Amino acid sequence: MIKAIIMAGGSGTRLWPLSRSGYPKQFLKLNGDDTMLQSTVKRLHGLEISATVTICNEEHRFFVAEQLREIDGLDSIILEPVGKNTAPAIALAALTTEGDPLLLVLAADHVIQNEQAFTDAVNQAVPLAEAGKLVTFGIVPKEAHTGYGYIKKGSQEGSGFVVDKFVEKPSSQVAHDYIESGNYLWNSGMFLFKASRYLEELNKFRPDIYSTCLDATKNIERDLDFLRVSKEIFKKCPSESIDYAVMEKTADAVLVSMDAGWSDIGSWSSLWDISEKNNDGNVTQGDVLFHNSKNCYVRSNDRLTAVIGADDLVIVDTKDALMVAHKDAVQDAKIIAQQLKAVQRSEWELHREVYRPWGKYDSIANGGRYQVKCITVNPGAKLSLQMHHHRAEHWIVVSGTAKVTNGDKTFLLSENESTFIPVGVIHTLENPGKVNLELIEVQSGSYLGEDDIVRFEDIYGRVKN
Repeated sequence: MIKAIIMAGGSGTRLWPLSRSGYPKQFLKLNGDDTMLQSTVKRLHGLEISATVTICNEEHRFFVAEQLREIDGLDSIILEPVGKNTAPAIALAALTTEGDPLLLVLAADHVIQNEQAFTDAVNQAVPLAEAGKLVTFGIVPKEAHTGYGYIKKGSQEGSGFVVDKFVEKPSSQVAHDYIESGNYLWNSGMFLFKASRYLEELNKFRPDIYSTCLDATKNIERDLDFLRVSKEIFKKCPSESIDYAVMEKTADAVLVSMDAGWSDIGSWSSLWDISEKNNDGNVTQGDVLFHNSKNCYVRSNDRLTAVIGADDLVIVDTKDALMVAHKDAVQDAKIIAQQLKAVQRSEWELHREVYRPWGKYDSIANGGRYQVKCITVNPGAKLSLQMHHHRAEHWIVVSGTAKVTNGDKTFLLSENESTFIPVGVIHTLENPGKVNLELIEVQSGSYLGEDDIVRFEDIYGRVKN
């Protein structure tokens, strides 16, 4: 049997402003009705999968759990205390698994358009992995792409090829030479091997990573849907990719070809490449009008966007940021995100609409001493029992039913009813109903930051201030 290991870390800053550090691309619906994480799990249905382990960081744990729960795909979630690249992350999964299954390692942010071809390639790789080989999947290249690494095929090995060598992202001319030779495939970052074989090779070539991960998993803690390893130990682990740590060193690396309409959606232009286009080559999401414009990608979900006399542009409009870029320059979106981070602006990390384990909030207005939020609380969800030192809050229910604790009183509020919470009063809010609770929160005070929260109780295990 195969155990799927889904790597759901990463910040996806090349798809800013939609993808941000606090809500990166793997949790977005970029290519269909499912998020990229959900699509990754769903494409496993054609394989004999015994379990699915998702690896993510602390910050994103509730996004992962909720999205997997929506598709009935929640098995186990390993939390990385800090990001240490793919080699340690896979080691955590291998060390915490029972028995010695085949591990199918997948990234949560890839697109596979031909799922049957994906399934066929994995099944072809199974005998090789069962024989002790470490299989990597190479994508049949469609163009001389300079944004991907390449793998050179060696001699035939069963249904695959011995890996001759790994090659970093090449220049344009070198990439053309690779394509002409027919001996090179794109490096997909997908793998299949026995858990024991990966650990053996990791211990052989990077014993420092192996021993640190082994120590970090000796006292696993289960917290709701999550498995926690030792933060103090794991943060000492070297950061390294599986390619550098193992695949480029082992004598048992085998390459299996995959021609499945694969893309890692590494930029807005790559998303344009795989999307359905109109007669002028334009791709749209949301309310968009064109006049005399061709080969554009325009995404505008919250308001009308009109594009006039423009070719080869990417336009992405969110609630708090607008990006306009030429398709040839969209890789530099990450530079804008870096600039925003450097000057401590929130737009590199968070959207105006912020997700929480209990639901979400949208900051719809703010000033020097006030802020207005639209809050959505999921059915059965509850905010922490908390208080604020610097702000008062006024809650007005728009729809649904709220169960409110305000000081020493607990009561229900229905549509068009409200309550006022003075500074320093302990309070909480929950949704006892079967539909979403929506309310308007008006904050007023001398300081309105999210760090002015003193938590006393929290059903999601968030750390008290």
